[in-house]
Amino acid sequence: MNEAKHLDDAAISRIIEMAWEDRTPFEAIEELYGLNESDVIRLMRSHLKLSSFKNWRARVSGRTTKHKALRSVDILRGYAPAQYKPNHGLKRR
Repeated sequence: MNEAKHLDDAAISRIIEMAWEDRTPFEAIEELYGLNESDVIRLMRSHLKLSSFKNWRARVSGRTTKHKALRSVDILRGYAPAQYKPNHGLKRR
């Protein structure tokens, strides 16, 4: 994980967030941060609790949306339309 040594806490946090997202392919993480899939796996293993890491690996293993080459050509975006809206998921009282 030589590549991850140059990353600050904010970048590591964003990489973990991107790795958990279903529609963000590993190639997008590599473009932005220079970490390939195996680097991301090592980063996740070192920064997550064992149970969280196992849950993440089970979730992304075989998931076609995590690899550009396996994705449907119909998927043009890397996130859900409402993902980055303020107060997403919060109801007003």
